[in-house]
Amino acid sequence: MIAQIRQNYQITLPAEIRRRFGLKIGDLVEVAIKGYKLILTPKRAIDLDQAWFWTKEWQEDERRVDLDVKAGRVKKARSAEELLRTLKK
Repeated sequence: MIAQIRQNYQITLPAEIRRRFGLKIGDLVEVAIKGYKLILTPKRAIDLDQAWFWTKEWQEDERRVDLDVKAGRVKKARSAEELLRTLKK
């Protein structure tokens, strides 16, 4: 795909690219140079490779674990082997 550099050096990303990457007005992109190429990488306030941690489901699980720890519903293992034996029971 080809995009044209317009006034104020702005580039409009084609709709197909915006849809594929879920880009909206105001989203951030990292601009990198590799040889003679410009590379645009969609960014969020949280790096995309860490976004799984902030999903609704993961955060609900984190809250459940915190409640279990506070309520004492946890066990400690002295070794990995002991942990695995406990999990198999």
